[in-house]
Formats: sequence, structure tokens, C-alpha cells
Amino acid sequence: MTELKEFKLPDVGEGLTEADIVAWHVKPGDQVEVNQIIVEIETAKAVVELPSPWDGTVTRLLAEEGQTVDVGVPIIAIEVAASPDFSERSAVPAPATESAPAAGQVPSDLAPPDKPQPDKPQRQAVLVGYGVKASSTTRRARKTVPAIAVAAGRPETAEVPTGPQSPVPAVSAVRAATPVPAVSAARALAKPPVRRLAKDLGVSLAELAGTGPGGSVTRDDVQRVAGDTTARSVSVVENGARTGREERIPVRGVRKHMATAMVSSAFSAPHVTEFLQVDVTETMAALRRVRDLPEYAGIRVSPLLFVARALLAAVARHPLINSSWDGDAEEIVVKHYVNLGIAVAAERGLIVPNVKDADALTLPGLARSLQALSETARAGKATPADLAGGTITITNVGVFGVDSGTPILSPGETAILAFGQVKDTPWVVDGQLAVRQACTLSLSFDHRIVDGALGSAVLRDVGSMLEDPIRILAWT
Repeated sequence: MTELKEFKLPDVGEGLTEADIVAWHVKPGDQVEVNQIIVEIETAKAVVELPSPWDGTVTRLLAEEGQTVDVGVPIIAIEVAASPDFSERSAVPAPATESAPAAGQVPSDLAPPDKPQPDKPQRQAVLVGYGVKASSTTRRARKTVPAIAVAAGRPETAEVPTGPQSPVPAVSAVRAATPVPAVSAARALAKPPVRRLAKDLGVSLAELAGTGPGGSVTRDDVQRVAGDTTARSVSVVENGARTGREERIPVRGVRKHMATAMVSSAFSAPHVTEFLQVDVTETMAALRRVRDLPEYAGIRVSPLLFVARALLAAVARHPLINSSWDGDAEEIVVKHYVNLGIAVAAERGLIVPNVKDADALTLPGLARSLQALSETARAGKATPADLAGGTITITNVGVFGVDSGTPILSPGETAILAFGQVKDTPWVVDGQLAVRQACTLSLSFDHRIVDGALGSAVLRDVGSMLEDPIRILAWT
């Protein structure tokens, strides 16, 4: 005997409410095993790979690539071997006439299985740790029928009995009264590359009539519709003048989280930014010597390494710069460890992974950690753990050819240092004009915790160590 089970999108982070389907690794008909990666999702913080919780056969994919899905909503149906002691409750979605679970209630098929008894056969193996936490998320009220349910071909409350014997709860009646847009009930047939092309071009597969085998949508179908849409957009005219083309980019995942975090930080912490131009000629010379050492073989050593070490030394000299503001307790929390954040412009948006306990690392260890962190983040493989717990941040705007900026604090942190490009600059040395390599440092800090004197001292210390790298050894 077999049983159809639906895997619901789990809460893979603290308070996750939704995620985007990035890429499926399986298709209907595939055999899957417990812990086999089946899908990549993008949360508000990172791209996460989800493993299968069961052994079985994939019957349906209930969400399309590029679709935003709420936590607790089924995303895949898997046929598994049923055991004699399985509950009679099916994982198949309940019809419209059954009562929906109360808000915050854990659905029955997400409840953990009972421990196996010696005299009972073992249950089907499932992955531990999946399930929606009853108190961890707050679901948004839906105003329309979920698109995922329509696309999967599952029944919705199109008609609701109104007689006194009707078992339909009030919530179903309200949902039935809501107008439902006409959307194809069957999931459009298309290969993953075609789905990705449609997503990139903003074309809805549900609205296409496929010309491929079995009515499947082809690349030509998508490109034809995309070309028609572009042609229509060019002809938009207002008051006799062409307005040009427009593009709408959905704000989701990492980009959505970044926008929310930056707004929250900018309007909750009073920012102050100070600037310092520094002669880094000696640091650049030291950098070239370090690259030739055997301890740094295979490591991409950049000026950021010396900036990071200088900031860590400044934190040791001025611990208050590595703290956070606890408004509820009306306390300043000073961190006696440094999780050094590095702002990375990844493909999916700005993220700030951090090197845990960076202050305890040697210079070669810090170099390796910075390189690994950067490569992981740019590849879209940074985990929620990599992005959580930062205490102070560096943003390297110099890699973009920029001299300086006024960086916004990462939420929960007190300071962020911006490192501008290193370039040849006229400089006065011992009363004589010379060409030196210089850069601009920008330090933004929370003025509730850091006053001008402390902020200036930290910035001056970092600058002094970059002017003369020997000070890094003397002050640590």
C-alpha cells in the first residue's frame, strides 16, 4: 500500500513567513530518498537547499520556480509506502467543505510521529526537524484564493452550500464570496530552462498555449510573447509624447530583506559619519610582501585583509564600538567577541555574512576566512547562520572605483567602516610634495552609543595602522 504525502514549506529560519522557489532538483516520476536535496528556496536572508523528508516517488510539484510560497503551504506531493500503524488521516489537501485549521495550529500531517514500539512495525523514515512552529510565524491574511492551489489543480470553494445542514465553516463562505481570477487549473508543461526564461522575461506560463509535444511550452513560445509585450510597451504615449519603456522588478527574498533592514536601521539609529583620508603606501608594500609568504599560498590577499585586522585592533582598544543598543532593557550590550561582517554585493542583492570570532584568528586564518566567506556569498550559498550574529561591519566600496560613502549600519550593530579605492594621490611627505597611494575611510556609528570623541578615536586608530602596519603588531 502507498500513501500520498505533501511536504509543506518549513520555517528554515527564525520567524520565516514565506520563501521563493528558486529551482527544483526533481520532477514528477523521480524516486527520492530521505535527505536527498529536492528544491532550492530563497528566504529573506539566503538561498537554502531543502531535503526530502521521505523515501518515495514524486507525483506532483505544487509550486513553480519563481513562485512565492507561504510557510506551511504544500510544495511537493510524494507517494510513500504506508505502514500499518499510519494514521487514517490523509496528507491530501482537504476538500472545501472541511474546516480549515485554526490560526497558529500545526496541521496534523506535520505533527511528529510517535516513537516506535517494540511490538509494532517501524514507521516510514522521515527527516527530523520539519514542521511549522505554532508560535514562530504570523501569516498574512489572504484576500484571494492562493495561486498555488489553483495552479496545482486542487479544489477551492467555488460553490458553498448555504443550507442549515452545510458543514462549511464561515471562513469558507467568505472565501467563496471572493472573486477568483480566471487562471488555468492545470500547471503549464515546460522544461526548467523554459520556466527560467519565462521568469526572466516576465512571461506567465499559465497564459501560454504551448506548441511543443503534448502541448508543452517551448522557448519560442515564451520569446514570441515577450517580443509582443516589448512592442506594446514601446508604443505607450501620453499627451503626444512617448514615455519610454518600463520594467517592474519584484522585490523578494534577499533584496526585500535588505530594503526592510536598511529602512529600519536608518530610522531607528541616529547615524553619524566621519571621514579620514589615509596614506596607505606602506600597507600596500606590506601587502606585496605578505603575498609572497608560503603561509598565504593559494589565498587571494587584498588590502581588505589589513583593513580588517586594523579594525579588529581598534575594537580591542575601544570595546564600546563593538556593541548594540537594547531599547527594551535600556542597556548597551558590549560584545567581548567580534563577528566581523563583510558587505557583499551578491547576484541576489546585498548581504552581510560575518566571520565568527574574527578577533581570535591569526592573519593567515583571517585571510582564509575572508576569502571563503566572499566566495560562498557570491555563489549564493551563504546560510542563515553565516548572516546572523554580526557585531561590526566593513563595506569595501573601493572595489567599485568609489572613494567614499556614508554607509548605513547593519541592524543591531553600532558601527560600519567603508573602505574606498586606493589610488595615486599628491601628498606632502617631510615637507615635500610626493605621489603616494591613498584612500578614504568612512566610519558611520550609532550616536546613542558612540559620541564624536570615541568615533574619531576609532577612525584615527584604523588610519594610523594603515599608514604604518607595524602599529598593528604593537597594538595587538
